[in-house]
Amino acid sequence: MNSNVLDIKDYIVFFVYFVIVAAYGFYIYYKKKSKTEDSKDYFLAEGSLTWWAIGASLIASNISAEQFIGMSGNGFTMGLAIATYEWMAAATLIVVAVFFIPVYLKNKIYTMPQFLHERYNGTVAMIMAVFWLLLYVVVNLTSILFLGALAISSISGISLTACMIFLAVFAVIITLGGMKVIGFTDVIQVFFLILGGLATTYLALDLVAKHFGTEGAIEGFKHITQQADSHFHMILKPDNNHYISLPGLTVLFGGMWIVNLNYWGCNQYITQRALGADLKTARRGILFAAFLKLLMPVIVVLPGIAAYVLFKNGYFQQEMMVNGELVQDKAYPVLLNLLPSGLKGLSFAALTAAVVASLAGKANSIATIFTLDIYKKRINPAADEKKQVWIGRATILISMLVAVLIAPFLGIDKKGGFEFIQEYTGFVSPGIFAMFILGFFWKKTTSNAALFATIGGFGLSVFFKALPNFANLEFLSPMGFSKQVLQKDGSLLYEIPFLDRMGFVFLFAVIGMYIISVLENKRGVVPNGLEVDTKMFKTDSKFAVGALLIIGIIVALYTVYW
Repeated sequence: MNSNVLDIKDYIVFFVYFVIVAAYGFYIYYKKKSKTEDSKDYFLAEGSLTWWAIGASLIASNISAEQFIGMSGNGFTMGLAIATYEWMAAATLIVVAVFFIPVYLKNKIYTMPQFLHERYNGTVAMIMAVFWLLLYVVVNLTSILFLGALAISSISGISLTACMIFLAVFAVIITLGGMKVIGFTDVIQVFFLILGGLATTYLALDLVAKHFGTEGAIEGFKHITQQADSHFHMILKPDNNHYISLPGLTVLFGGMWIVNLNYWGCNQYITQRALGADLKTARRGILFAAFLKLLMPVIVVLPGIAAYVLFKNGYFQQEMMVNGELVQDKAYPVLLNLLPSGLKGLSFAALTAAVVASLAGKANSIATIFTLDIYKKRINPAADEKKQVWIGRATILISMLVAVLIAPFLGIDKKGGFEFIQEYTGFVSPGIFAMFILGFFWKKTTSNAALFATIGGFGLSVFFKALPNFANLEFLSPMGFSKQVLQKDGSLLYEIPFLDRMGFVFLFAVIGMYIISVLENKRGVVPNGLEVDTKMFKTDSKFAVGALLIIGIIVALYTVYW
């Protein structure tokens, strides 16, 4: 059953999934459609999304091909340690729910550029609006589309171009209904994503069990913990080959927090799901997403570890190789091709759901930023609600068309998977996060300080990346802030792990912002502070109990798999 062609049963299962999502999307659209379509309703689904729809939409928008393919590949090579991105995200979501969302909702902030405009000035806001548009279209939209199409093509045997067009059209169908359709259809997407993902995990673990003469996923899990003990350590030591990717305690106390807080708290693509709700609903939705995050490694990491054990025992010896080299990102597609008819279609639907939900969410965020922060503010300030919605839909179509046209020429398939995306996003996230966090909680932060954080933060990231080329960083090694890397020419180099690099850049950005702000304050510059009250951060008892439960589970997981 390792053919890469779908059976008629698989197509039937997939067709049922497609019909259910499309029909439910149309139902939600016409049920909640108002006589005069409001721009905030279209972009934010203001007042429409329930807590469970917000939580499901957050996960559906987050989980895509880079997790299914890239994170499973990392599970194959480094093991459970890569799950720190998911489990620390659960803790981060609690922080965002308690401290970030109240600030956005209290100050009626609906887009990230709007926050920058109100907190700093129009120049900072416009620079970042253009930057986010370019990032979302040229990097995120194209990579999600291409990697998703590549994975689906390898499973189904359908051409890459046809898969890209299908995914784009499917996403557009959902997106044109606005955030309310995206939010509610994401509930179904998450259902298929989790069901199909768990089916793949079960098959992989059961296959391991059968190889060792037993049966069942539980037995299979016992075998992979025994056969790949080195793959079940969350905190990597400096002598580990993958320490450069996950440098020890940095995942608990350092750069991993910057990665997650920037992604979950300062990202239009993500926060948009909660900005149209009241505080209680938004917080419960984010808490639900945190619970789902705890489950994700079972779906996207364990299959990779199972594939590693099977590979060690003679499976996939040719399928995992490309031009004589082992390719870790082939682990998940190889497993999917072992699924029986029908079940393969379910997993195919799960992968498609993950990709389509991410595409739809990203396209809606692109439309929101362009329409509300560029078109409405600079191009046509007199645009009415209907015109704004029309511009938003046109932006979605154009951005998706651009992504389909340029994605094949960006070399995305040659740049690696999940880990690469995290590292190179890290060139800009420390400065952006510094700009946001000081903008939230320190009223004296000035606009020039914000510009320094964004531009200077990027410059510092490049500097620290290039530093090992002309400086010996051996003195950092005892402190755990460097990793000795053997180069192709046989020479040794001390490289700063990118998570540590992000921590350094964030600290320098904050210090620089503080100095610039103090100097400007002395010259009489009075920044635009946000309305922040400590009472905003108080939570209800149900949220507090749920948050403590999640934190307890995370502590237990790290204790068991330290």
